[in-house]
Amino acid sequence: MTAAAPDVAFLGNLLVDDIVLRDGQTLMGEPGGAVLHAALAASLWGARVGICAVAGTDYPQPALDTLAARGIDLAGVRSLDRTGGRAWLLYEPAVRRTVHHLDCPSHADVSPTLADIPASWLAARVFHLAPMPLARQLELAHGLAPAAGSNRLVSLDPFELVRDGTLAAWRDVLTHVDLFFVSEDEWRLAGDAEGIVPSLAGPRLRHVAFKRAANGGRLVDLHDGHTRTWQSRSRAVVDATGAGDAFAGGFLAGLVTHGDVGRSIEQGIVAASFAIEDWGARGLMAATPAAAAARHAEWFAEAATAS
Repeated sequence: MTAAAPDVAFLGNLLVDDIVLRDGQTLMGEPGGAVLHAALAASLWGARVGICAVAGTDYPQPALDTLAARGIDLAGVRSLDRTGGRAWLLYEPAVRRTVHHLDCPSHADVSPTLADIPASWLAARVFHLAPMPLARQLELAHGLAPAAGSNRLVSLDPFELVRDGTLAAWRDVLTHVDLFFVSEDEWRLAGDAEGIVPSLAGPRLRHVAFKRAANGGRLVDLHDGHTRTWQSRSRAVVDATGAGDAFAGGFLAGLVTHGDVGRSIEQGIVAASFAIEDWGARGLMAATPAAAAARHAEWFAEAATAS
């Protein structure tokens, strides 16, 4: 019997992180990758979740076991049959630097293709394209464009910067995208971003989430002009790695399970709060749906009562 399609399929990279902390301590071989954080976040909110990625032989098996135990479908994870993507994360007093291991396969080699998507997954409600080379994101977005009458959504988080030299490519990609998650660091065009995006977007693009890290962000609905802002929250700030991915995962899970945009933003905030409370993916690995529900009730009960 064919397994049910996930509600949200996350396409992207599963990478290994070697973390060097400011005091010289190291956390070697930590599981990483945007789809890890996003999928763990989405699984906190009752959505059926799948990951489509390429895993090297050095990717920590306990992390994959944890994903499977959470009910996350790994049918789209292909083995690379060699070591995969790996990077040093070097924490300095005011910045974190990323240095990729020199003997790693290329970014394209560790990024999934259309052929990696299980056939049964084509009924998924949302396909989220995590940071990958722009050409690969275009290939996937174009291939996943819904047929007439389909309610499939495609969301995208960029790897390559939005700048003058990439504008033509971004216009092409955004023609096939419904939701665009972009951070301040990724937006390098002069001028008001909210005024520029409509000129880049095709008619499908509706929501643009401008992520501002610790300063929260704003969600712009290009179809009705409505803008919602949010503030980040947490009980502790240890490591911001994966916070934006976790926000996207929580938001998309809400979009497919209940469709309330405001509540989806709240779920993204809660998911991101778990991500930043420990190193790497540890906070999200330890989080549970019950803990997420309790935190949502604690932080947003007043707003829910008012509505």
